[in-house]
Formats: sequence, C-alpha cells, structure tokens
Amino acid sequence: MNIQLVDLKAQYAVIQPEIDAAIERVLSNTSFILGKEVAQFEAQFAEYVNAKGAVGVASGTAALQLALLACGVGPGDEVITTAHTFIATAEPISQVGAKPVFADIEADTYNLDPALVEKMITSRTKAIMPVHLYGQPARLDDFHDLANRHKLWLIEDAAQAHGAEYRERRCGSVGDIACFSFYPGKNLGAYGDAGAVTSNNDELLSKVRKLRDHGRTSKYEHDEIGFGERLDGLQGAILGAKLPHLEAWTAKRRAHAKLYNELLNGCDVVTPYESPDVRHVYHLYVIRTPRRDQVLAHLKSKGINAGIHYPIPLHQQPAYIKQGYGSVSLPVTEQVAKEVLSLPLYPELTPEQIAYVADSVKEAIN
Repeated sequence: MNIQLVDLKAQYAVIQPEIDAAIERVLSNTSFILGKEVAQFEAQFAEYVNAKGAVGVASGTAALQLALLACGVGPGDEVITTAHTFIATAEPISQVGAKPVFADIEADTYNLDPALVEKMITSRTKAIMPVHLYGQPARLDDFHDLANRHKLWLIEDAAQAHGAEYRERRCGSVGDIACFSFYPGKNLGAYGDAGAVTSNNDELLSKVRKLRDHGRTSKYEHDEIGFGERLDGLQGAILGAKLPHLEAWTAKRRAHAKLYNELLNGCDVVTPYESPDVRHVYHLYVIRTPRRDQVLAHLKSKGINAGIHYPIPLHQQPAYIKQGYGSVSLPVTEQVAKEVLSLPLYPELTPEQIAYVADSVKEAIN
C-alpha cells in the first residue's frame, strides 16, 4: 500500500461538486477579497464554535498576531506558552515585540501544564496562550482561573482544534479570544492559507476586524495602523462548503483513532491519551516510542508516510537560541520531542489501511 499522512485528493473526490460550485460562485461575482462568502462563513463558523463572532483572516499566524495586538500585547510584555508546537505559536508574540515564555507540558496530553505556568507569571506577563495540541483541548478552566486571578488575557491557540470540546464547551468560545488556522491539512482546511479569530468580546472582535483591513473605518479612512490580513473570497467559499461536513469528518477521525488504539493494544508504544472531560478531534494521531526513528524508517519502507510533530522544541530552534533561549530547560517537552510519531489519519482512511499501518508499527517494534 501507499498511504499518505493526509490525503486531500481523497477528500476533494468526495465533495468535488460542492467545492467546484463554491469556486464558480466567487468567479462569477468577482468578490475576491472579503465579501459575501467570507461574511457567511464567519457567521457559520462563529455559530459552530458557539462564539459571539468570528473574523476571517489571511492565516492562523495572522490570527494570533492580530489577537495579541487586540489585547494590547506589545514591547516589554511576556506571553506564556508551550515550546511543543509549530513555531507559528510563538512567532506572533515575537512579531508584536513581546517575549515568549515557555513552560513545560503535561506528559500525558502534551499540552501546557497550568501548575508550571503559574510559577512563571511575573509582573510583565500579559497573556497565557495554551495550544490545544493535536486536537485535544488544554485545561481551559485552570487557565481561565489563572488568567482571572492574575488579570491576564487568555488566548486560545485552536489551530488544531476545530470542533474540540472542553467540558462540553467548544474550543474557541472559552478564552477571551481564540485563533484558528485553516491551513489545507487541518481538520477544516482551505485551499491555501486562511485563518479566523473568534471571541465573545465585541470590542476585541471589532479591533481584529479593523486591524486585518489596514485599520479601516471607511473606504479611505483609517484610524490606526493595520495590516493587509483579510480572508480571500475563494477561501471563504471553500471553507463554507466544507464546514457542514466537519462533524461527520470528526466522527470518522475519532472512530479511526479508536481502531488504532485497539489494534496497537499490547504493542510497546504509548497511544494517545484522551482526557475524560474533553472531545479530542484527532487532528493528528500521535504515538510515542523511544525507537521513533527506527519505526519511522520501517513505515516509510512499507509505503506509509508518517511524520513527526514536532522534532525540535521552540526553545531549541536556532531562531530562538539567537534570542537567548539556549539555557531554557523543559525536560518533558524535550523527551516528548524525541519520541512522538504521527500516524496517517484522515476521514477517508479505510479500516484495511489502518490495520496495515498498525501491523507495520508492530513489525517495527517487534
């Protein structure tokens, strides 16, 4: 077999008529930047995450940057976040002139540890930014309590958590503001870069809406310096066509994860832990093994395109070592980064393909 980590061609084959119709609408009305399709998607996505509003932006990275600016984060401020994530989590913190402060993660969920975050709060801390990694919500009630007690902003990095739930509340509706990525491989993916900010705070939503569009208040009036970070009409239409399928896709992801768990039971690997009070949406199905590199090599020899998310923690990235992070020690993060391995997972996978991957993992381990 030849099995991809993510197969977007398989997804397109299922929903091609809807996607093609959405693209044709935009080509016909020539509303290529923002416009009706984007406005409709924003309303639908806000309803989906149970938030008061959503603002479509050019990427998940832009969503984080604009959310930070809307919260007033800037030079001299600190934002506590995780180093076990893609660099786009910390990059916007640096871009607005603030300092990312990395706390260690929980060994079971791989999410930011609230107890360790509290120890790192200083007079300069302005916000806490947990990441709902791999599709599992971080401990939002604990972070909400921390943020309230210390008068901090709680910014959710929900780039991998479309439809994830923490104690029956959707990610994107719990923090002060939340940021989503619609990078093509995400559970809800565009056909290019795209993102969104959600919130229940009208003032924050208004600030982000203004910042994404050059600080504009009318066509030629701008009351602050903003950015060109608007969502394209084509991407808004594509996302609007895909959104009605998201719950069914999530159910398939969860079923696939359950099957992987059953097939790998008894194998000497750590399968994903799912907290009892969350709905994990399995953006990625990640196992752990000290023999990660050997297992990965074996899977590739069998035609299985597995991956690693993420092999280099952010505090060990050259860009942040140059910023003076070389002495930072995060033992759990560093150990996890050496052992995590993402197996193929997407809704269109078949049970036979999952069994082939699981058998290949067991072959490598044994």
